Amino acid sequence: MNIDETRLRLDYALDALAVAFQGMTAHPDERQCDCHWGSAEELTLLKTADVELDADLLNRTWQTTDWGHRAAVLRRVLPQFATALVSGSIHPVSPLGNAGSVFAAGEWQQWPAPQARAVWEFLHAWWAHTLNDAHPAVPAHEVLVVCTEAACTLTPWLSVWEQQRHPTANQHLAETLDVWEYDLLMDELPWRTGRDEDDAEKTRVELTTWMIRHAPARLRAQHASEHLLHAVRLLGLTGPDRWYDPHWSVPPYPA
Repeated sequence: MNIDETRLRLDYALDALAVAFQGMTAHPDERQCDCHWGSAEELTLLKTADVELDADLLNRTWQTTDWGHRAAVLRRVLPQFATALVSGSIHPVSPLGNAGSVFAAGEWQQWPAPQARAVWEFLHAWWAHTLNDAHPAVPAHEVLVVCTEAACTLTPWLSVWEQQRHPTANQHLAETLDVWEYDLLMDELPWRTGRDEDDAEKTRVELTTWMIRHAPARLRAQHASEHLLHAVRLLGLTGPDRWYDPHWSVPPYPA
């Protein structure tokens, strides 16, 4: 697919979300603290179908984690939330929480099949379009985090990236490694996850293994710096072999 085709696919996916979740509301018994979250009038809006929320209310709603009926709240805001994610008006990986974890907490994969399919297609369409867009509204590494945390698996997204071997996808790979180099070389997952330690470690190993296997040739094709090429090579070393390598130099922690 070229960028126009992936944009069309993404637009269709967003439209499908709007159809699948039309008429959704928060649970009638849902409660929230008016001191810390918002007013009773705003809560009433969440219990009213198909009324657009202002950006501030949308952000406070998805970032709040103590809803009594989280799945219902997510279904209520999902079409608008997804559109905001794509536009970059919501920062996916923020100090207030990860947008992907919001999907996971809503247990969307257990929803009725048409709704679950709509969410799955949205995530895939967004990722495919990002890999084909040289200047996406949200950096590829952040979209990857959202998709991974939403689906509780890294595998399908890396599979798509593996198939997308054009220069734009390769450039996103170089940029991602540049951002995540420190954490990967310190054997840490480069983002905060809501999953348990075992899952996080499995994800880190899968990501590192994929980088070792697929990044070198693609980085060379992209004329990436020698520094990044050595970083990938160092990922394939462990313990003293890595630390005493002539090119080992832990980069400064990103600001």
